[in-house]
Amino acid sequence: MLLSPPLQAQQRIVTLAPHLAELVCALGRCDALVGVIAWTDYPAEAAAKPVIGDAANLNLEQLLAAKPDLVLAWRGGTRDDTVRRLQSLGLQVVWIDSGGLDDIGEAILDIGGWIGAEDRACELEQDYRRRLQAVRERFRRPVNADPWRVLYQIQMQPVFTVNAASPISEAIELCGGLNVFADLPAIAAPVGMESIIAQSPQLIVYGQHEDAASVRDYWARFDAIPAVDAQAFVRVDASLLARQSPRILDGIEQLCVGMREQLPKD
Repeated sequence: MLLSPPLQAQQRIVTLAPHLAELVCALGRCDALVGVIAWTDYPAEAAAKPVIGDAANLNLEQLLAAKPDLVLAWRGGTRDDTVRRLQSLGLQVVWIDSGGLDDIGEAILDIGGWIGAEDRACELEQDYRRRLQAVRERFRRPVNADPWRVLYQIQMQPVFTVNAASPISEAIELCGGLNVFADLPAIAAPVGMESIIAQSPQLIVYGQHEDAASVRDYWARFDAIPAVDAQAFVRVDASLLARQSPRILDGIEQLCVGMREQLPKD
């Protein structure tokens, strides 16, 4: 945990990732948020805060006008040059690491230390770790069972997917699967159909924002892929799986249940 001076109740916070705003609110300090970035949609109180740009392009004039005492940056998504620019303008910017499932607990404690919510942070972190352990035990892959080969589809035409650095990849592994594109050079990137066929995924996972009929129609042409031939598709709430907050466990449970319903048991 990063030791830090607590912020007083009247101080002002800007978050540079949706899950950071969510964590601030979970720690009881939504009232201190004076700026968030695009796609901050949970909870409703955070979604109603002023938007100061997106991860790639901040509105510096609007951010400075918010007069934040603390800016929380995400190590896995905020650009280094953005942080350096904000620091050069005299802003206090703090990096928060929350890449993997275990890192979320540390992120809760770190943010709690910075915003004066240590007691609530300890409670939330302990609850999160207890539930994470329970989910791991519930969905543990049987010894000697081969992992299911999984393609996570972000979008179609072209198909985008994620590598091992994404929390979605770790979620797939927790559910007993193997992300067939874990070794992509970027955390999210397009993949060609020849590569997908070569990887032979047994199951295709996609977000609920996509129309189920359209997804199946798109893949119907590629019945050489085992997942397509078996009609093994799982629809999930992508916003849960992609956010490094305790709610990711809701998404993981949804994913694991869906996978077990689609794939044959040994």
